[in-house]
Amino acid sequence: MATIPADRSPESTLALLRDGYRFIGARCDRYDSDIFQTRLLLRRTICLRGRPAAELFYDPERFQRAGATPLRVQRTLIGRGGVQGLDGAAHRDRKTMLMALMTPTAVRHLAQLFDDEWRARVPAWEGAGPVVLYRELGRMLTRAVCAWAGVPLAEGQVVRRTDDLHAMIGSGAAIGPTHWRGLLARRRGERWLADLVDRVRAGALPAPAGTALRVIAEHHDTHGRPLPRRIAAVELLNVLRPTVAVDRFIVFAALALHDHPAWRQRVRDDDEATGWFVQEVRRSYPFFPVAAARVRRSFDWQGYHFPHRRRVLLDLYGTNHHPALWPEPELFRPERHAGGRPDPFGLIPQGGGEHTTGHRCAGEWITIELMKRAVTNLTSCMRYDVPPQNLAVSLRRLPTLPPSGFVITNVRRTA
Repeated sequence: MATIPADRSPESTLALLRDGYRFIGARCDRYDSDIFQTRLLLRRTICLRGRPAAELFYDPERFQRAGATPLRVQRTLIGRGGVQGLDGAAHRDRKTMLMALMTPTAVRHLAQLFDDEWRARVPAWEGAGPVVLYRELGRMLTRAVCAWAGVPLAEGQVVRRTDDLHAMIGSGAAIGPTHWRGLLARRRGERWLADLVDRVRAGALPAPAGTALRVIAEHHDTHGRPLPRRIAAVELLNVLRPTVAVDRFIVFAALALHDHPAWRQRVRDDDEATGWFVQEVRRSYPFFPVAAARVRRSFDWQGYHFPHRRRVLLDLYGTNHHPALWPEPELFRPERHAGGRPDPFGLIPQGGGEHTTGHRCAGEWITIELMKRAVTNLTSCMRYDVPPQNLAVSLRRLPTLPPSGFVITNVRRTA
């Protein structure tokens, strides 16, 4: 039996916070191996990257999600009791509920709401001085996804709800005040949505058929019971929060257009090229760094032993930059996505495997469609200047974003 290479440090949590997205990849390079073991948050952990590792990681017979995600991440980013931490029949039931919201018609409807929000904001940006795209995108996405989900949102609440969603997204790997803000935002968000669920169930708040609020409020689990109000709120946040998080990918798309200006004309003239461009942004730029699971029962793989209950981390960023999958992975080359469907275990910015029953993100199609609409708007319906600013993307910050939020000026309508 082969020995899994071991990290030199007896406890690597601080190294993970220091190295960020490169934590696993740097050690894999150091040990010339796509697998190594370490200790994180005082627990022995196996770290993996690459396509074979992704295919292994998404095997439900070998791994489970219950108990895998650190509690501090559950309390801020994903919520306790949500679909991400379920297995077996309970996971399939909850995933089926969420996937019912992701029909092509529904995805296009959300994208159109976002498109309408964008075009309504462009006149306000004209002559308004510097515009921080990240800030604007978060608010537009919050309005759009709440309208789509059937969640009532007064205009005076938009900034607060957006800030809370951003706080959850940014606090999972944080310590100190940033983490505390995420905790408070999670509590406020769950109370807000749990109250709406109660009102829908009592008949005091109408929710259109097929909306996330209505579907989740009326859902019954495998035992025929309605979801507890807090769990229903967690799942509603699992619709709202990831949609608002797409603002990061859109900022990266704007940055890619700025860094590779030849692609502005190409995506303007070619819908297929827009799809390649969006996929390359998703591959190239850092989103969530890792996914976590636990070994369901002991097994051996490629000569390595995986003990029962051992935590395993799959390097999403490292797999998307693995040279065995992506020649010259640090180069931005959208053409590499031409001519076929993405490999479900090779392109994994939002998880791998299968959507309908596995742990791949249910909202991935939403992400892609929203990004396409954003790229079209950035290249076709407006012109703008990009003034000098700090556009560096630090791989040490989890999750990362250019510090400036991508400032644009001199905005003018073209369509």
